[in-house]
Amino acid sequence: MLVALTGGIASGKSTVARRLAELGAVVVDADRIAREVVEPGTPALARIAERFGPAVVGTDGGLDRAALGAIVFGDEAARRDLNAITHPAVGERSRALFAAARAADPRAVVVYDVPLLVDERGEGRADEFDRVIVVAADEETRVRRLVELRGMDEAEARRRIASQAPESARLAIADDVVDANGSLGDTLAQVDELWATLRRVGGAA
Repeated sequence: MLVALTGGIASGKSTVARRLAELGAVVVDADRIAREVVEPGTPALARIAERFGPAVVGTDGGLDRAALGAIVFGDEAARRDLNAITHPAVGERSRALFAAARAADPRAVVVYDVPLLVDERGEGRADEFDRVIVVAADEETRVRRLVELRGMDEAEARRRIASQAPESARLAIADDVVDANGSLGDTLAQVDELWATLRRVGGAA
């Protein structure tokens, strides 16, 4: 079974992913892969430097994320060009990891931890997965977490949330929803119950 796990910034998605891993899921982290595919010497980093200039590569040969961010922030065409380089590389690496997990255990529940499964128009990759889990939390809860736990000011927290797909777009593709507005214990209890369902439906029990 291949499951997508998604949720907006500060929704609690990472907490859910960790719990699923503890319970036995094979978790593939899209953010980690996104960092790996632009490491020094990778084709994607070379293409980024070709498109955006050598200034986006630091003295250590790695991607200067701040420099790249300054270029693509607010420039939709530049952001699309960046995505056209990185997204295929992330997709290729992710599919390889999915295949490796299935080869190791055909009954494995493979969870793809991915923040950007759909965009603001509701377009994305949901149809590639057997099941989609959305971790949901209301905006005020997420703003509070960004301010209290990550040290952002409120305006920046709201800007970050607004820059992502709306909650309605994620919920529209959900097969399962984890309500992460409450306590940690409540969230984890929902995940435990959901895991039992995934095991049963996936035939991995």
